[in-house]
Amino acid sequence: MNNVKVFVLMAALTALLGAIGGYFGGQSGLILALLFAGGMNLFMYWNSSKMVLRMYKARIVDRAQAPELFEMVDRLRQRAGLPMPTVAIAPHEQPNAFATGRNHEHAVVCVTEGLMKLVSKEELEGVIAHELAHIKNRDMLLQTISATMAGAISSLAQIAFFFGGRDEDGNSNPLVGLLMLIIAPLAASLIQFAISRQREYKADAVGAEISGKPMALAGALQKLDAYAKRIPMQVAPEAAALAAVNPLAAFGGGMRSLFSTHPSTAERVARLQSLAG
Repeated sequence: MNNVKVFVLMAALTALLGAIGGYFGGQSGLILALLFAGGMNLFMYWNSSKMVLRMYKARIVDRAQAPELFEMVDRLRQRAGLPMPTVAIAPHEQPNAFATGRNHEHAVVCVTEGLMKLVSKEELEGVIAHELAHIKNRDMLLQTISATMAGAISSLAQIAFFFGGRDEDGNSNPLVGLLMLIIAPLAASLIQFAISRQREYKADAVGAEISGKPMALAGALQKLDAYAKRIPMQVAPEAAALAAVNPLAAFGGGMRSLFSTHPSTAERVARLQSLAG
């Protein structure tokens, strides 16, 4: 069901992109925006791991520097059927973790110093398994594609506003251009965030399979969520979306949930409890 929802959301992004491209400049306008957004995201895709590690001020470690952590990642990645990822530690007191990298062979798993100090060994295994699940599910590729399309939609909306689109009779309509400038990027962002939330659910489920202890992951998520509300972390918003839980702000209900890259921790825990049951 998770994959079906993601497919529907990606189809919605495609339809929105096609509608704006068809209104402004037809096929040529659509191709121009895709090339522009695609070029930017291709650069990010190939250089994402270095950039994200820099944003978190993380350092790469080897087996000699962090033997227990390295051994844990190695054991879990074998259970997941993955190549050994690069292991890194970020100097933050807030317990959290993230995965990055363009594919299975160039992946990075990073944990914060706070994570290693503030959760149990089983909970740490659960969090690492969750991050390995992101790698196994190729979520970085999906995020890049959705970001490319969202970027293309925003670019087309700006072009339509400043240069004007054409209706069926060939007449320009400034009001429609203004609506596109405001609504299209907002809609694209909402869909992109929804895709991100669905991938978190999927990573929780696959991570529970890798570790074999869904309740350990559930307990870890509850601790991470609680500590995130008490221990601040200075990190760029675009890098925050990669973390196991939102490191910048506590999850809020109502309209705020639409703009969150992470689903409710309570809902994630409930789903993990169902798996354990």
